[in-house]
Amino acid sequence: MNRGNRILVLGIGNILWADEGFGVRAVERLAEGWSFPPNVTLMDGGTQGLYLLPHLESADTLILIDAIDYGLPPGTRREFRDGDVPAFLGAKKMSLHQTGFQEVLGSATLLGRCPERMILVGVQPECLEDYGGGLTDTVAAQLEPVLDRVREILRDEFGAGGEPRPARAATSTASAAVSRHAYETGRPSAEEACRIGDPRVLAAAGAL
Repeated sequence: MNRGNRILVLGIGNILWADEGFGVRAVERLAEGWSFPPNVTLMDGGTQGLYLLPHLESADTLILIDAIDYGLPPGTRREFRDGDVPAFLGAKKMSLHQTGFQEVLGSATLLGRCPERMILVGVQPECLEDYGGGLTDTVAAQLEPVLDRVREILRDEFGAGGEPRPARAATSTASAAVSRHAYETGRPSAEEACRIGDPRVLAAAGAL
């Protein structure tokens, strides 16, 4: 293993909008189930945009996990590398966080501090307009395959394979209140909470 190769495994997305949260949930699950060498950092990047820049600047390798609109059937997995990563992200914007992350990559490149290697592992979302919703079954079914692929990359390409974490030693990148289980099982009913956004904003928009 090249211990000088600082690897950042970054999940980005917005857990408030159903499948938009795939990358965040993937890194959360990876942290819960596996431990890795000290040169591997697992991070929930959420929708932080340029606040992620220092983390990219200090990484030699970036493995990015995200929900990506490929225009393919829901749940389809795709992988892009190095120069194809920013090129693809710029081809079709799916969300505000994607635009923000383009800015991060662009800024890191201008500063000459972009990771030398970049790998994007993405999944085609099924639903993005379910406010407060969790992952759809179709996309949730891709969590383990994606994590298997990420661990394979870490093991075979960087010699940084992880070890299963004992249940008693489980950790998480998310606080308990917004962990996937608590978030999805604690969701109010459709009668109690609007599924497509803030009803006050929607009512105002309808009156225009």
